[in-house]
Amino acid sequence: MSHRVFSRRAFLRTATAAVGGAWAAPRVVPHSALGAEGRPAPSARVAVGMIGMGRQAVLVSLRQFLKMPEVQVVAISDVDAWRLEQAKQTIEGHYGQGAASGTWRGCAAHVEFRDLLARKDVDAVMISTPDHWHVPMALAAFEAGKDVALEKPITRTIAEGRRLSDAAKRTGRIFRVDSEFRTTKGVHRAAELVRNGRIGKVHTVTVGVPGTDVGCPPQPDMPVPEGLDYERWQGPAPRAPYTEKRVHTPKKYDRPGWMRHLYYCDGMITNWGTHLNNGAMWCADLERTGPVEIEAAGEYPPAESFWNVLLKFEVKYRFANGIQWTYRTETPYFKIEGTEGWVYADFRQIRAEPASLLDSKIGPDEIHFRLKSDKQDFIDCVKTREETLEPAEVGHRVTSLCHLGHIAIQVGGKLRWDPEKERFLNSDAANALVDKPIYAPRHT
Repeated sequence: MSHRVFSRRAFLRTATAAVGGAWAAPRVVPHSALGAEGRPAPSARVAVGMIGMGRQAVLVSLRQFLKMPEVQVVAISDVDAWRLEQAKQTIEGHYGQGAASGTWRGCAAHVEFRDLLARKDVDAVMISTPDHWHVPMALAAFEAGKDVALEKPITRTIAEGRRLSDAAKRTGRIFRVDSEFRTTKGVHRAAELVRNGRIGKVHTVTVGVPGTDVGCPPQPDMPVPEGLDYERWQGPAPRAPYTEKRVHTPKKYDRPGWMRHLYYCDGMITNWGTHLNNGAMWCADLERTGPVEIEAAGEYPPAESFWNVLLKFEVKYRFANGIQWTYRTETPYFKIEGTEGWVYADFRQIRAEPASLLDSKIGPDEIHFRLKSDKQDFIDCVKTREETLEPAEVGHRVTSLCHLGHIAIQVGGKLRWDPEKERFLNSDAANALVDKPIYAPRHT
């Protein structure tokens, strides 16, 4: 093996060209590529660009990336000047002057995300924007040759998800749903137990999410705060006057108002639903398909409420293999029931009946899943070109399950769904929402 040191970008270009973007062997970083104390030299690190520097990005994702020696955050983008500057200071303060070597001279800051994607020194991007921007940005990143980690819920519509998954496959880019639920020990253990038959044949699944969304009174129009490019923030969403509860609190990282407005987000049904349904679909081996029947009921805030996402809901699904699936506002958990027992998991614990299931050993010839953080999984797959634990097709199917419930609440009645063609078999009204975000609640 040659001891010549390749840069990350040169390596990926060579590997991708060799096999059309599908190279999957692990990359070996020679010792000569390592810097002081065994840290990868700047040329061997994955250069990450972050788009959207709000609460989730700064308080969660950025902190994780900064702790990873094989990663260097080289560029950021946000339409809020205060957030952009705060993040830039944090990143440059973390790396310090000693990191300024090679091609890295500090963290570049861009208002326009396309300027970040155009950079040749960015290998992969983390997208943590409001939901309505997720797919447009991810598709642009694919076309720019970047690997993508995308904050959940990854889509606003089912058809968006299909386009996203198809584009990831066509371009050969690595994609990771940025959800930590599969990386918790309890969910990981539940998946291995169920997939290896420890509870017998699965027949019933129950998934709960917290019912914490609320309405609020009508809001006055307000001047756009200095430093916020509100036109860019709205992007592909319908145009509407600025008011603080539509966007986020200036110079703070509070829970943003856009998460409770249907112009930008579907609310809890996709928000936490893409965590909990995610784990349950993984366990039940249904993560690359969908149900065949959906029936749902839900409650929106009063018509005059400014925030207008669902307050509570219950959705019942039936899958082609006979599994009955209930998804509702309750508390965050999932329970998988089979002919020989059940498992229950949430963010903190796992329970089982019989309890002895938890002591079961997974043999060397059985199904095993890797256990690592979502960020580590993404970065490792950027380097190896292997499929992540939550690739685009899985993320699309998980998010679609949530969208199907929301659509069923909107149109009413029992809907029949073809998971292969991704069309409803008995409702033109429902099919009209396959490629159209739900912008207004259904009040009866």
